[in-house]
Amino acid sequence: MNGERDEETAGPGRVVVGVSGDSLASLAALRVAAREARRSGRVLVAVLAWEPPEGEALYLRHPDPAWAAHWRGVARGRLAGAFDEAFGGGPPGVVVERRPVWDRPGPALCRVASRPEDLLVVGARGGWWRGRVRRYAEARAVCPVLVVPAPPVPVALRRALRRARPVDFAVRP
Repeated sequence: MNGERDEETAGPGRVVVGVSGDSLASLAALRVAAREARRSGRVLVAVLAWEPPEGEALYLRHPDPAWAAHWRGVARGRLAGAFDEAFGGGPPGVVVERRPVWDRPGPALCRVASRPEDLLVVGARGGWWRGRVRRYAEARAVCPVLVVPAPPVPVALRRALRRARPVDFAVRP
């Protein structure tokens, strides 16, 4: 039972997960949310919040629907990329709803996870005690919030990355 939906799911109790597409904590949260959705038989709703790169105020002064459609497409691509990184496609055995939402992450997640029977899953970069989105969700969500810390990066890898130079990442023929 692996499918995708674009419309809102009518049944109670979804697992809503915040996905940034660019952090280990986000990918860890996506994996945990998929596991929870599979275990409980709920729909997984993956939310990637996005805002105009130049800022909301500039867009409001000069709205351009084609420009907004372009950035919505970029957000959809980031969301698809996160699923590819986490699962190599879609998670097996889970019905998935992918939602790029034009808003800041905290308000977007709390608006989507609007039912008391939902479960909101967020990743915590740099440890469970930090994070603006985590604090926002814990303070304002109407449903339980599960915080997933980023996996630890091995010490040897951190040391190697600190010593890396730009030439180490250059593509060689």
